[in-house]
Amino acid sequence: MTSLPRGRAAIESVPGSVPGSNGSSGFSAARRRRAVAVVGAVSAGLLTLSACDKPTPLATITVGDNSVSSETDCYNDGKEVKAEDLAKCLKSKDIKSIKVDPDETVRFGVDPDIAEKGWTILMNGQPLTDSSKKTYRTIPGSVFFNAQYGASGNSTLVSIKEGDTTVSGLWSFTLKKDS
Repeated sequence: MTSLPRGRAAIESVPGSVPGSNGSSGFSAARRRRAVAVVGAVSAGLLTLSACDKPTPLATITVGDNSVSSETDCYNDGKEVKAEDLAKCLKSKDIKSIKVDPDETVRFGVDPDIAEKGWTILMNGQPLTDSSKKTYRTIPGSVFFNAQYGASGNSTLVSIKEGDTTVSGLWSFTLKKDS
């Protein structure tokens, strides 16, 4: 049977350990330093996360194999967005675009957070659909280039408006005719 050293003798027998004057070893001091470093790193991470804003929900448009998704600057986390802020968002130069063949189907998808509050598809600022609480809708591509629906030219501004009675978010895309 093999006997192993116990207590202080075990610590002193570990290569590189140096007994301290109060009966503790350098080995446990290193553990304390690591523990303090870990606690500091976790605290710094939590502070960083608490300073971050929660990302806005996504809206996505898919045509054939192509899709484009967007967050929005016009989002007020469920509260009404002011009219002057909406006007600025509609004039934004960062509006994403996608090419649409008029014979294709355009698919709209929204995060459940958007669907929960109800959402409407707008074409050039005018309602194209009734409000829906579904996360997915389809519309024929030809609609977006048909003068009967208010389209003109080879591109159309399409927006997804969150909210039934007030606007709490607005996601905009440019649909460009591809034919």
